[in-house]
Amino acid sequence: MDHDMGGGGGGGGMGMNMAPPPSTMTMTMKPRHFVHMTFFWGTKSEILFDQWPGESRGMYALALLFVFVMSFLVEWLSHTRFIKPGSNKVSAGLVQTVLHLLRVGLAYLVMLALMSFNAGVFLIAVLGHALGFFFFGSRAFAKPHNDNAYDDLPPMSC
Repeated sequence: MDHDMGGGGGGGGMGMNMAPPPSTMTMTMKPRHFVHMTFFWGTKSEILFDQWPGESRGMYALALLFVFVMSFLVEWLSHTRFIKPGSNKVSAGLVQTVLHLLRVGLAYLVMLALMSFNAGVFLIAVLGHALGFFFFGSRAFAKPHNDNAYDDLPPMSC
């Protein structure tokens, strides 16, 4: 193969003397699958990763559990106090930043899981957020605060 790109090969420097790829380098095509653009019911779906959970009902259940835990954790991070009053402002700011990073990252992963348009994933994500809010954000299990300070992180906005 001629690698002369300097114009001395008669191709004007455009790589015209390059040989075609050998016949052993054939492109293999993956079997194409249908991407849903509307909600559907079923266990044969791709959630977050290529070919995951696949066609196994057990892996689908694990994927639903994963989405539930992520959405539950988003609510936990949104309504839990990690920073003690009177903490160093710089260290408190760093803790808030890390908490924000985790919360936004998990929220984006839940959103990407919802983009599978699987109705089961949608229901599980909503259930995870609802139960997370019930346990950590509602008055049902609220611990009285001695001060009127808010949680460590401001409410999420879309």
